[in-house]
Amino acid sequence: MPSANRVKPTVRAKAASFPIAEGEDPWTEDEVEEIRQELLADIARMERAIEVAEAGLADLFEEGTDGAGRDPADVGSSNFERDQEMSLAQNARDMLDQAQQAYRMFEAGNYGSCESCGQPIGKDRLQVFPRATMCVACKQREERR
Repeated sequence: MPSANRVKPTVRAKAASFPIAEGEDPWTEDEVEEIRQELLADIARMERAIEVAEAGLADLFEEGTDGAGRDPADVGSSNFERDQEMSLAQNARDMLDQAQQAYRMFEAGNYGSCESCGQPIGKDRLQVFPRATMCVACKQREERR
C-alpha cells in the first residue's frame, strides 16, 4: 500500500481553479494547501488504522485456533471481537479509498466538483469534510438507494 507521504501532486492546484458554490468566497492559496495537507494526513491515518486493525485480526485468528475444549461463551466472544475488528478494518479501507479518490481529484484539478452532477460541492462542506467527492444533494440521493 503506497504511503501518503509518497503521494505528491503532479501540478500544484491553484486556488482560482477550485469551484465555489453560489454566495461563497473564493478559495485562498492557504485554504487550498490546508485541504491538500488534510487529505494527505487522512490517507496516512487510514493506512495506519488498517495496519493496526489487520494486526488485531491476525491476533484474533491465531487466538481462535487454540484448540478444542474452549468454552462456547469464549468462542462466541472471540467471534464477536473478530467481526468487530473486520468491520473496523473495512471501514478504514472505505475511508482510505474515499480520501485517495478526493486526492486524485485534487491532483487532476477536479476537486470541488461533484463527481455525480459536476456542480460545486461547496467550500464550507469541503473544509469540514475534505474527502467529499459529491455535493450534499447527490450524496443524499446515493444514500437513499
